[in-house]
Amino acid sequence: MTTILRTRNLTKIYQGKEAVSNVNMNIKKGEIYGFLGPNGAGKTTVMKMITNLVKPTSGEIEFFNEKMTDHSYEMLKRMGCIIEYPVFYDKLTAKENLILHGEYMGYYDPQAIGEALELVKLTGIEKKPVKQFSLGMKQRLGIARAFMTKPELLILDEPINGLDPVGIKEMREVFRMLSREYGMTLLVSSHILGEIEQIADTIGVIRQGALVEEVAMDSIRGQNTEYIEVVTNEINKAVYVLEHKLGLNNFKVLDHITVRIYDGGISQRDLNKALVLADVEIESISKKQHTLEDYFLQLIGGEGVA
Repeated sequence: MTTILRTRNLTKIYQGKEAVSNVNMNIKKGEIYGFLGPNGAGKTTVMKMITNLVKPTSGEIEFFNEKMTDHSYEMLKRMGCIIEYPVFYDKLTAKENLILHGEYMGYYDPQAIGEALELVKLTGIEKKPVKQFSLGMKQRLGIARAFMTKPELLILDEPINGLDPVGIKEMREVFRMLSREYGMTLLVSSHILGEIEQIADTIGVIRQGALVEEVAMDSIRGQNTEYIEVVTNEINKAVYVLEHKLGLNNFKVLDHITVRIYDGGISQRDLNKALVLADVEIESISKKQHTLEDYFLQLIGGEGVA
């Protein structure tokens, strides 16, 4: 697979402090790259440097093996983006805003405007000015504007902010379609790990400005292990049953009320029966599987994501 975007030791220093430190990303053509990190980790700063909105302190950005400079105007035309909150001309309609964007970009295709608005479900509002749009509608319009010009690289910073569950599902399908059918490459940041898990081919995890992991989602899914999680206020008693009554040793006590059993030789039913017979009071018992969230939290040491 061809690498469409590569960063080499990308670094940004603000007031003597490194906001981004020696980031080396490799984004392949046609894939959806999920960009994850706690609040303030440097995701938006990296995206701003890639789109030339912020100048790196040091390091390089390569797009199609060509080094980006201050004068890479033609290169930037091959990108589409939505960084932070999209801003529009509020007195204009959605269509008028997209026409104006096309003028800026030197892109003249009236059919593309209609297709973009239809894909993000912004039809039947032809006369409505953007100032009357909800936050979710503005977010949809921002996404439409980003991909309207059929960019080769689409950069989306928290693109599902302000969307309801139906809107999130619809945009998820749009992102998949842009990647699979249009052949676009997507770099998407999000604080909703479950959404990234459903659409990403590769994830990059950034923590305190440094890229701590870049891995294919298939690799993470291959590591997924089923386990039985037991929540009880009598954790010591439960552990005694696991070790001495059931002869299990492949388990982990997470805290004072939770234990995970990884031994595949025992069923949830048999485990529940043994604990009940031993008079262990159980709050809950359930079968689970490691997810992207587990993987992510392990990498960042429990910091919040946003």
